[in-house]
Amino acid sequence: MHPEQATDASLSQAVDFIPEGLAVFDADLHLVVSNRRYRELLDLPARLVAAGTALYDIALYIAKRGDLGAGDPARLAAERVETLTSTPRSISQRLGKQGQTLEFHSARLPDGGLVVSFSDVSKRMDAEVALERANATLEGRVAERTATLLRVNSELDSARKKADAANRDKTRFLAAASHDLLQPLNAARLYTATLIERAREKEMGALAHSIEASLNAVEEIMSALLDMSRIDSGALRPVAAPFQIRDLIRKAGVEFAPLAEEKSVHLRLVDSTAVVNADRALVGRIVQNLVSNAIKYTRPGGRVLVGCRRRGSRVRLDVVDTGIGFSREQHQLLFAEFSRLEQGARMAQGLGLGLSIVERLVAAMGLTLELSSVEGKGSRFSLYLPRGKIERPEASEGERAGDAASLTGLRILCVDNERAVLDAMEGLLRGWGCDVRSARSLRDIDRDQILVGWLPDLVLMDYHLDQTSGLDAVEWLRHNVGGHLPAALVTADRTAAVRTLAEERGIAVVTKPVKPAALRAAISGLATQRPLKSPRKG
Repeated sequence: MHPEQATDASLSQAVDFIPEGLAVFDADLHLVVSNRRYRELLDLPARLVAAGTALYDIALYIAKRGDLGAGDPARLAAERVETLTSTPRSISQRLGKQGQTLEFHSARLPDGGLVVSFSDVSKRMDAEVALERANATLEGRVAERTATLLRVNSELDSARKKADAANRDKTRFLAAASHDLLQPLNAARLYTATLIERAREKEMGALAHSIEASLNAVEEIMSALLDMSRIDSGALRPVAAPFQIRDLIRKAGVEFAPLAEEKSVHLRLVDSTAVVNADRALVGRIVQNLVSNAIKYTRPGGRVLVGCRRRGSRVRLDVVDTGIGFSREQHQLLFAEFSRLEQGARMAQGLGLGLSIVERLVAAMGLTLELSSVEGKGSRFSLYLPRGKIERPEASEGERAGDAASLTGLRILCVDNERAVLDAMEGLLRGWGCDVRSARSLRDIDRDQILVGWLPDLVLMDYHLDQTSGLDAVEWLRHNVGGHLPAALVTADRTAAVRTLAEERGIAVVTKPVKPAALRAAISGLATQRPLKSPRKG
């Protein structure tokens, strides 16, 4: 049996188990399909449930039987068809053959067809009549209903409070999950950065850069999942800042060039000097999903282009392909979760979440996504971004690596509850010439007498410590070392609340997994905050 025939057969069997009567008619009001309950409730002969039967013929049969009341059967049948089809949606009731009350729901389909569903509501009607009689004869029921309403409202309020508490617990869980998931990745990133710093052979350096690119991809996937959870819960707030669009275009090349080569698809990246003002990480997620889809659904020998154009006060970022394309009728289906076009499903594996994520990210940032496509020839997805301006172009990681010499001799205290993270951080900082000491907690600092004869110029502090928060730990250090101590909070917690608390205490924030360039920039900034004559002993 053909797969489509098997699916139709399974669907037909499934609707037979629906407790309501169900029938679907085409635009000419001829029967397409009906279920067993439809035939039973209306007590129709087999000839009237065959595909192609006119709705009027069914209504005429029922009218002649007397179900529609006294009068001319042809007129009654025409009136019944009018009731079901005259408005986009209708609800009506009538008596069935056995005297039961049947409630009908009808809805017109986009193509002009009709869906009719109905059920026996006799018990419900009897209950409503009995309730009306009880209310009419017993004044005491008013007080009883009031008491019931108060009780239900109290239960609803209690349920709402529990739901709010559960939502807060979910947010806290996401914060903790992001910390636990990103900790080992953070250590791996720091170790890789150290390897890049120390690599002397071109082959080893290239290998280290490849590892770093892979770690970047893993980080972005994990961060995307966490960010999407925060978007759905309302906890994520996009933060716009100016950045160069070429960074995302080059990043797409590094990440997807191997996939394009493997599929024999030509990936062309058009460089640009445009600066946009948006949330760089979330725009990066959008580009990642769009380029990935373009390559997946482009046949060997095809082309994918990533570039941008200035359009007034905005920049239009384009991802264009010569892939399978889609029709205008399929636009909405593209963005539905777990939904994939049949031809695309045959070409590549996946869950169909990519464009759903894109749509939610675009909405969260208040941007505009435009798409056009010709089936069988290709597609263009265009993201419109507000133009931005930066006073000085941001240096690349390689350019900023040359500034490491300025950190020579800087005394840095690192505190993190993960030993692997500390080891990786020490290796990276010592490669930059820093004098580094580390501890897993305030208790270790006191026990190992780290501050005896040695005072740090600045401290890099994890937020989630075993016995206290990193913010409180910085306050303790400032009390013992001096209130001037510059500090940065190194954390995987990306919530606005933590960032606000840090800013109120004059503490910088560096997010995990730590990027070496961002870490160098943060350390350089903190180093300028220390007194000109920092007390040094030993």
